[in-house]
Amino acid sequence: MVPRGMPYALVSDAGGKIGQVYGVYDEEAGVDIRGRFLIDPDGVIQAMEVMTPPVGRNFSELIRQIMAFQHVRATNEATPAGWTPGEPTLKPSPALVGKVWKEWKVKD
Repeated sequence: MVPRGMPYALVSDAGGKIGQVYGVYDEEAGVDIRGRFLIDPDGVIQAMEVMTPPVGRNFSELIRQIMAFQHVRATNEATPAGWTPGEPTLKPSPALVGKVWKEWKVKD
């Protein structure tokens, strides 16, 4: 089931089989530790985050990253750290090497 119209699935792994494949299964405790994997339509892991149980994850950051990966896939542009839709992107090229700081302006 996809909650609230999200276009991707959330998965539960009661037996730990998926966690073992992704390296987040804690054998001693018999549970998966917190793992988040963004997998593109081609089946390639584009991002992953593993957290210990006492530290929560940031859902807003997850959504921001999904939007950034979708933008990158659609445009071949690069999104700077903290990028959100509508903000400037970077156009990768040999001319940009070593000069990103001139193109990317950090938000206040």
